[in-house]
Amino acid sequence: MSDFNSLGLGPTLLKALERAEFTQPTKIQEKAIPLALDGHDIMGLAQTGTGKTLAFGLPMIDRLLGEPGKPAPGTAKALILAPTRELVGQIADNMRPLMHNTPLKIMTVVGGQSINRQINALSRGTDILVATPGRLIDLMDRGAVDLSTVRNLVLDEADQMLDMGFIHALRKIAPKLGSPRQTMLFSATMPKQMEELSRSYLSNPRRVEVAPPGKTADKIEQSVQFMPKGDKPGRLREILSEDPDALTLVFMRTKHTAERLMKKLVADGYNAASIHGNKSQGQRDRAIKAFRAGEVTVLVATDVAARGIDIPGVARVINFDLPNVAESYVHRIGRTARAGREGVAISFCSSDEREYLRDIEKLVGLRFGATPPEGRGSDRGGAQPDSAKPSARAVKPGGNSRNRNRNRNRRGGKPAAAKLQSA
Repeated sequence: MSDFNSLGLGPTLLKALERAEFTQPTKIQEKAIPLALDGHDIMGLAQTGTGKTLAFGLPMIDRLLGEPGKPAPGTAKALILAPTRELVGQIADNMRPLMHNTPLKIMTVVGGQSINRQINALSRGTDILVATPGRLIDLMDRGAVDLSTVRNLVLDEADQMLDMGFIHALRKIAPKLGSPRQTMLFSATMPKQMEELSRSYLSNPRRVEVAPPGKTADKIEQSVQFMPKGDKPGRLREILSEDPDALTLVFMRTKHTAERLMKKLVADGYNAASIHGNKSQGQRDRAIKAFRAGEVTVLVATDVAARGIDIPGVARVINFDLPNVAESYVHRIGRTARAGREGVAISFCSSDEREYLRDIEKLVGLRFGATPPEGRGSDRGGAQPDSAKPSARAVKPGGNSRNRNRNRNRRGGKPAAAKLQSA
């Protein structure tokens, strides 16, 4: 693997990377940065946790450092669009240290925060604007931002933006951007609509791929446990009790069930918190901060957290509810095994979720074993002892079960701070 010195970055950024003790790029960074520095449009495909933020962030900063002049009031030179508030904050947090001691400014705009404050901040102009599409359109409608000076556009987690219907917002935003411009699109999966998106907004893009679309991280030990829906809460408590100090992210399908489960866990004595669409941005930020610090060990979330949480200390992800969109499975379990660590992903599957499981198996190219017949750990059976509960680990089609290192990445102490390179 090459080092950052060989990728063509300028001395200012190389010094910033050295201060942050980063010497070797990840695979996606190694492939994407030289192409981006040469001005190519980029379509980057890589599983979550592989360093996509710096793959587009470093060449963007490098280019802006070479452009003279401050941004005009109410304008931005570069725009990064991301689907969730958490991801917007994470992107900015990872790029900001690399801009230290430079004249460049970065700003975020998301829903759930004072739009008047954002209008006031935008009036001074910014070099890089990181935004959720909905809030950006609100600001555009109020005449608070002029995007005609944007010459760099990044669409991060573009597949989720498609899932969330942001393609309509993108159609409003794109015509307002400056031209010519460089556009980079990054995604962990490759749904069919992505090719259409690429044709619409990228010009002769270079495709950079470091893992097949839908591939999950190699260091995640994945398993499925089949059980009646009513047995899920008890089984969750059993798993949490096995290692109470392990940071655990529990995914639910709806915000109401997420809040209910969190309150039950707190009542049972677990240090739990929740994040979902009914929480304010401040509440969500505080929950993630407490989770990162280890003050909260169980974070119950909806798919609003499937991307945008970059906490290397997450030891396990539990899919209490299987996602009804297979691609979400990849992003959910990608919250563990970050930055080269190992992790565990356990999915609960009841009878009404078996179709979701088949979709997941097809996407990730793994087989979790046949679902148990009725009467043997099936949804019609009652609760069984642990030894009798059906569980299936991931098996490659036509192959044998993976022999995983059983190190659960348990952390008894305070989790380390999130690293830039794992963004």
